Amino acid sequence: MALLAGFVTRSTVLREDASLAAFYLISLAAGVLLVSLRGSQIDLLHILFGTVLALDDPALWLLGGISTLTLFALALLYRPLVMECVDPLFLRTVSRAGGPAHYAFLGLVVVNLVAGFQALGTLLAVGLMLLPAIAARFWARGLGGLIGVSMLMGALSSVIGLALSYRFDLPSGPAIVLAAGALYAVSLVAGPRGGLAWRLVRARHLEA
Repeated sequence: MALLAGFVTRSTVLREDASLAAFYLISLAAGVLLVSLRGSQIDLLHILFGTVLALDDPALWLLGGISTLTLFALALLYRPLVMECVDPLFLRTVSRAGGPAHYAFLGLVVVNLVAGFQALGTLLAVGLMLLPAIAARFWARGLGGLIGVSMLMGALSSVIGLALSYRFDLPSGPAIVLAAGALYAVSLVAGPRGGLAWRLVRARHLEA
């Protein structure tokens, strides 16, 4: 999926978020269909929505290992990856690292999605990956700030979701993603970098 999405992005007019989403949804539908046809003993609800409170030691080791691998890989790929996103043509003229960095990043995305399946399922894992990053756009301008704020929001969403799940006896995975959605809604309204409230204040200031 990662290789196909990267190939389509670099060969057509589609952006990588669109191509990755397309291949992800197609592979998800195919996987659910195969599980259903094979008559597996695996509960489809656990596949789709995860079991965050039932993680065993191997699953925790997997999550910790992938997190560590991702941090080290991003530290190595940071410079060529940023240049690939900002000015890929310039990077191609001075280095050949653009293609490998691009494919390596897509591979990391897919690996982290697979890790997220263990806790949140195939549907909700995408929400926890995207919502904190989208919400961070309303609070930070530079790339370093965006990374820091998105990590903070992801951790805060997990803590709030688990607390609400424990307090009100709610499903943990949906509670975590809804907490991330609530932080996104707050950011959309009150975020200083293009939030609705700040735009309204500026508009009134200009009218005055």
